[in-house]
Amino acid sequence: MEKKIIAIVGATGLQGKGVVNALIKEGAFKVRAITRNPNNYQGKADEVVQGDLTDPESLTNAFKDAHGVFVVTNFWEGADELAQGNIAVEAAKKANVNHFVWSTLPNVEKISNGRFDVPQFTGKAKVDDLVKKAGFANYTFVQPPCYFQNFTGELAPQQQQDGSIGWTLPIDPTKKVIHMADISDLGKVVAGVFLNPEKVGKGCYLSLATELNSFNDILNAFKANGKEYVFNQVPAEVFSSFFEGATAVAQLLAYFESYTYMGPNADTQIQMAKEISTEPFIPLNEWIKLNVL
Repeated sequence: MEKKIIAIVGATGLQGKGVVNALIKEGAFKVRAITRNPNNYQGKADEVVQGDLTDPESLTNAFKDAHGVFVVTNFWEGADELAQGNIAVEAAKKANVNHFVWSTLPNVEKISNGRFDVPQFTGKAKVDDLVKKAGFANYTFVQPPCYFQNFTGELAPQQQQDGSIGWTLPIDPTKKVIHMADISDLGKVVAGVFLNPEKVGKGCYLSLATELNSFNDILNAFKANGKEYVFNQVPAEVFSSFFEGATAVAQLLAYFESYTYMGPNADTQIQMAKEISTEPFIPLNEWIKLNVL
């Protein structure tokens, strides 16, 4: 029997790559990578097709004959996530997609009654209703965590004023409020989703979180791997003056402190992600061993 096609939007990004790799490893589906520049694609997908979240026609064509689609938008590339989410939903409907999987995040505006402004979370959450109302036979929401990969990227330890290496941030380092995982592990959850539509295909939310850490836990994990870092807590208003965009980081961390990364009542969604996953998740300690020189 011919394998059903799963189409992955954002196949060259960290989330999409993880999904492609997990589906290929699992082997039950034919995997189609969707990217704006197919000629540059170097991943493991069975086929690659041109598609763009700002071009409805290209996306409808890219979803042709697909049983399922995984869609992620990129706030950091300046995406209008509501508009792009809408285009993806409409294209999937036109292509008669059976199972729509949307990479979303908690609605911070709603959770905090407008106290915190975290557009990279709330903007994705606002697409959820479009997915729910679209009438897909199956639809599922997955929520990515704070990536371990951030510690070799924008959250990498920096040299401090006294010459030490570490972090200066407006967050209490003793509070366990940061849900974390290797972002590649999201693929294991999404593969499990497409394999088990009867369990999670009617609007389930699955939150990837291998660990719930404080910054002290993060320091200890690095220390266990021979990396000694420092942590300085500063008030949000002081931090906000450090660099352009610092206010947005302060808002995000203040939201974490008040409600955790995944927001209140996320335990069931976290547990469900672990159960549906095709493989166990990698802990931070192991990830550091493998990825941090």
